[in-house]
Amino acid sequence: MRLIYSFAISIYALGVRMASPFNEKARQMRDGWRHWQKRLSQFVGQQSQRQSGRSRTVWFHASSLGEFEQARPVLEQFRRSRPDWKVVLTFFSPSGYEVRKNYDQADLVMYLPIDTRRNARQFVELLQPDMALFVKYDFWFNYLNELKKRGTPTLLFSSIFRPGQYFFRWYGAWFARQLQCYSHIFVQNEESVRLLAGVGYRHTTLAGDTRFDRVFDIAAQAKRFEGVERFVGDNPVLMAGSSWEPDESNIKQFADSYDKPLKIILAPHMIGAGHLNQIEHLMGPEQCLRYSQLVSAEASQLNRKVLIIDNIGMLSSLYRYATVAYIGGGFGKGIHNILEAAVFGTPVCFGPNYGKFQEANDMIACGGARSYNTAEELSQLLGRWLDDSNERKRAAQAAMKYMEEHRGSTAKIMERVEKL
Repeated sequence: MRLIYSFAISIYALGVRMASPFNEKARQMRDGWRHWQKRLSQFVGQQSQRQSGRSRTVWFHASSLGEFEQARPVLEQFRRSRPDWKVVLTFFSPSGYEVRKNYDQADLVMYLPIDTRRNARQFVELLQPDMALFVKYDFWFNYLNELKKRGTPTLLFSSIFRPGQYFFRWYGAWFARQLQCYSHIFVQNEESVRLLAGVGYRHTTLAGDTRFDRVFDIAAQAKRFEGVERFVGDNPVLMAGSSWEPDESNIKQFADSYDKPLKIILAPHMIGAGHLNQIEHLMGPEQCLRYSQLVSAEASQLNRKVLIIDNIGMLSSLYRYATVAYIGGGFGKGIHNILEAAVFGTPVCFGPNYGKFQEANDMIACGGARSYNTAEELSQLLGRWLDDSNERKRAAQAAMKYMEEHRGSTAKIMERVEKL
């Protein structure tokens, strides 16, 4: 099985290289894999020259940007508690590396070399990590095997397991055995504990999701935007974050049916010129104002209904202005981050594709969030929340209570780290 796994990994790497002339993401990955031995050797050599003896090293790995946000609270707490350790951060996806390659809390940020047996052996021998921490569900079995051979404490945190994963299928015995490479696994829910116990893995702790700690940190540092505040005034606000075309179309139908004062802030997932123009055409150019135009906007323009956020980096702070929040992606592969909105005590709604997101299921169950299928359902839902302050308050309180109850995952993980 290890030979089959390694062969499949090699075929994947070949596919990436073949696609690289035509696909930007593949090209970034290919370039990131080049000369990784030289870069890692230089880093290790520099650290040896600066230290009298080898410095201790912790290795964090995150698949992409979303997993990095889960890793960040643990990484930064580790940095504070062990300032003498070197922190190496690796990414698999360009969506993480390209955004965080200059992250100042890590001593080295690089792509993870593809998980062949040779790469895994060379990487671990060069780095010689004293501890390794992986996030959520990025399983690289050759790396895990090398870490186990060296006796390196290896943790997986903020993970979540589902019955359909290959560990629990009829052909999954080999994959399930690889989990024994982890010293400890921190999971998000009871189902994950039961599933792991069912395949013989019992070194688990129900610790929740570190994203809760992260969004509380973000909310505490949330920025204020004078221009947005002038645009919003005293009106209720529908804040739509990471929206896609189906989301925007349904919001448009709601806006047309709602005849009371309302401001809509749209922060689309894609901010290319074509999509921004499409949103303006959909909503009506006379109703729209772009954030980049706020500084020079005349008073009459501030009376428009829709503010389009045409940059990145503001969204998590913008939720502070929401009366109700809409999270995009529910008509595609899955919803985006609902916690960034809920942490402000805001009722949250989204489309139907949320099943794989534990927090979405939980928040629907407790009353802090709602899902919908049709534009008519969305209009009814938003209308009730905006018009009935008591119903909106109940949903907001449920959302905030849920958030408060689920913070603290980082402390549980760090307690185990300190023991190891």
